[in-house]
Amino acid sequence: MIIAINTRLLLKNKLEGIGRFSFEILKRITNEHKEHTFIFFFDRKYDESFIFSDNIIPVVLFPPARHPFLWYWFFEISISTALKKYKADIFITTDGWLSLKTKVKTLQVLHDLHFDNYPEFLPYLTRKYYQYFFPKFIKKANRIITVSNFCKLEISEKYNIELENIDVVYNSTRENYLPINEEEKKQVRNKYTEGQLYFLFIGPIHLRKNLNNAIKAFSIYKRNCNDKSKLVVTGSHMWRSLRNTKQFEINDDVVFTGYLSNHELYKVTSAAICLLYVSYYEGFGMPILEAMSCNVPVITSNRSAMPEVAGDAAIVINPENIDAIADAMINIRENSKAKDNMLIKGQINLKRFSWELSSNHFWNSILKTIQ
Repeated sequence: MIIAINTRLLLKNKLEGIGRFSFEILKRITNEHKEHTFIFFFDRKYDESFIFSDNIIPVVLFPPARHPFLWYWFFEISISTALKKYKADIFITTDGWLSLKTKVKTLQVLHDLHFDNYPEFLPYLTRKYYQYFFPKFIKKANRIITVSNFCKLEISEKYNIELENIDVVYNSTRENYLPINEEEKKQVRNKYTEGQLYFLFIGPIHLRKNLNNAIKAFSIYKRNCNDKSKLVVTGSHMWRSLRNTKQFEINDDVVFTGYLSNHELYKVTSAAICLLYVSYYEGFGMPILEAMSCNVPVITSNRSAMPEVAGDAAIVINPENIDAIADAMINIRENSKAKDNMLIKGQINLKRFSWELSSNHFWNSILKTIQ
């Protein structure tokens, strides 16, 4: 079988949600199914570390698809042409985009419907592209993979897709996400917060991630607890991202690190007081599991897939209720018994997720698609 895959988000040192999912799944299925040929379609020069096995043929297609007009060219012209050239039996698209022109059976990986729920958070052209093309993409796909039961139901209800045509393949955690010792924690704090304890907010910095309310809650926390804790914000800036933090009068206590490599982010996660993951909407929420892997408590939203991922192992709050976020932060700091109980539950919750299990589910979806 010749399996063609859109791998344009496999970017060296930039593996955020979709890229990380693609990396972990493709690394496994290409090595576990050596009898098949995999064609990886990149839109720019690729890193050799993404060529996981000798049954992969990497192909760079033009143009680099990072703009609505270039998306159309890349998928409707370059991809459809390449699928014919390589005589693909199936096309897997890991980021939701697909080619409407191709007749090759298509397995669409759709991580969420953020474009449908929060279109105002997208630039104008991007929003229009999503609104026009994605309903067509979803109807065109022969089968769909999504990353949570929440998203499965949402896709089915909004686009009238039969539930049996949608498979759930969970994310999991990165292998190096483990607790670090006290000396290592001290080194991390010295590097980022002048030695002070800190809460952690993991981006990218986008309005949907609800950073403004997290900062407001942190301001309330500081007034009530009067300690020297800081708020560390990681992640790259995105469109219409962040208002000026000076309005919150805590500018010196909010530390922006920018994008952190995987190697650095796991240490920053492990050294945190807790993870603040209070988005308005997530299709999954991988940082929730990664914090639990590092034995760090989690405060997360009662929206979308986040309660499904967190189970009973996190404090779950309304992301619009700033006081509730602040109260949860205070509870983490002052109630050690509740915190310890949460950490125990976190280790139990992690057993529901593994990349090995997810890659098996993914492969089964491929087989269902080509039937």
